[in-house]
Amino acid sequence: MIFHRLGGHREPFIAISLLPHQPMHQTFDAALGIDLLHANQTGADHNRAHFDEWGITCFNLMSSPGAGKTALLERTLAGLHHDLRMAVIEGDMTTELDADRLRQYGIPVIAINTGRSCHLDAQMVAGGIHTFSHTYDPTQFDLVLVENVGNLVCPAEFEVGEHAKVALLSITEGEDKPLKYPIMFQEADCLLLTKMDLAPYLDISLERITANVRQMNPHAAILPVSAKTGEGLEAWFSWVRHRCQAQSSALAQPLQR
Repeated sequence: MIFHRLGGHREPFIAISLLPHQPMHQTFDAALGIDLLHANQTGADHNRAHFDEWGITCFNLMSSPGAGKTALLERTLAGLHHDLRMAVIEGDMTTELDADRLRQYGIPVIAINTGRSCHLDAQMVAGGIHTFSHTYDPTQFDLVLVENVGNLVCPAEFEVGEHAKVALLSITEGEDKPLKYPIMFQEADCLLLTKMDLAPYLDISLERITANVRQMNPHAAILPVSAKTGEGLEAWFSWVRHRCQAQSSALAQPLQR
C-alpha cells in the first residue's frame, strides 16, 4: 500500500493506492487465524474437481449490475440448447427474479441469495453444486454457467471452481472502466462488450476500450455483442463451444494414457 500526501492551502489530502496485485478485500481473519483467499481457493479447487469428475465445463460470468449478464444467458441458453446440455447457478443478493427468467428455458437453475455479500464464493457455490448433483445427474450436462452478483470488483478475487472467467462490460459504462477496475479485466479469459446496439448513440471508441484492456490483459478474447439485436452472438457461441471442447479433450487425455 502506498500513501500519497497532496499538499494544499488547508488540510493535506491523503490518497491511498493499493499495489498492483494487492487484494481489495481483507484476506486474513486474525480471530480465526484463517487466510480467507487461500481457504476460498481450496474450496474452488474442490468444486472444480467435481466438475472435472462429471465432465462439466464451468464459466464464471462477472460484471457490474445491469451490464447484461442475464440477457446474455437468455440468448446463450436459446442459441446453444441443441449443442450443449446446460445448467445455471444464479447469484443475487436477494430475490430469484433473474433465476425465474432463466427457468423459462427449461434448464436447471440453482438460485443462491448472498444476503449482504457482494459476490459468490466457493462455499456458496459448493452448496449450489450439492443441490444440483442431488436433483439431477450431473454427468448428463456439459456446461454450468455461474452468474455472479453484479459487482465490478469483488467477484474477480474469489474463484468458485470455474474453468474460465467471462467478464461483461456494457459500452454505456465508459472506456475507462478497465483502468479503474483492473482486477476483473486482468483475470478475464473472455470480455464481452455488451449493448452494442446503443453504439450509434454514444461517444465511445471500441479501439480505446480494447487498448485499455490490452494494457493489462493481452490474451483475453474481446467480443462486441448485443443481446437485443444478436450482433456478435455467433462469435460468442463459437468461443463457448471451443472452450467446452478444449476442456473435454483435456479431461480425456489422462484416460488415453
